[in-house]
Amino acid sequence: MDNGTEKPPAVRAGTGSTDTVLVVVRGPSGAGKSSTAARIRSAYGRGLAVVGQDLLRREVLRERDVADGANIGLIGLIGLVARHALDSGFHTVVEGILDAGRYGAMLTDLVAGHRGRSFLYYLDVGFAETVRRHATRPLSAEVSAEQMADWYRPLDLLPGGLEHVIGEDSTLDDTVTRILTDSTLTPPGWTPPP
Repeated sequence: MDNGTEKPPAVRAGTGSTDTVLVVVRGPSGAGKSSTAARIRSAYGRGLAVVGQDLLRREVLRERDVADGANIGLIGLIGLVARHALDSGFHTVVEGILDAGRYGAMLTDLVAGHRGRSFLYYLDVGFAETVRRHATRPLSAEVSAEQMADWYRPLDLLPGGLEHVIGEDSTLDDTVTRILTDSTLTPPGWTPPP
């Protein structure tokens, strides 16, 4: 019987399946997150979704990275897209700066609700190196080193020791190989680069 009172929210069922793999790659601007995600997808092939913070926040929503932005919350766009991909049977890589203060609750909730295996990585790259790498990207014409300094948070780890830290001495090939090996997202016939 409906007496006009609001019903409590339904308990969210688990996300994905026991077969899906969730990978989260975080770190400062210019650390190589997008390149890592693209290389993981290239190595794996079809069946792997990449959920990029920059694409969803800056391109789809054209939103600044602010607390309680439409891209963040527990039902923000990043989490919704990642959940949809996992629920559709895609292995999923979520990548972005994903500042722990603003995105931590959403990421923790995503991982806690995932039925499959989850692997979280933080690319620990010093500010000088992020600026050097950033200078090689087209975005450097729009974003200055001073702006990057405002965003930079050294070792901005999620609470609870969820993340594996990968240092700036790890090459792109080394980072991709480690993630593919750890997560066993290795398609038949794949061999790590020399």
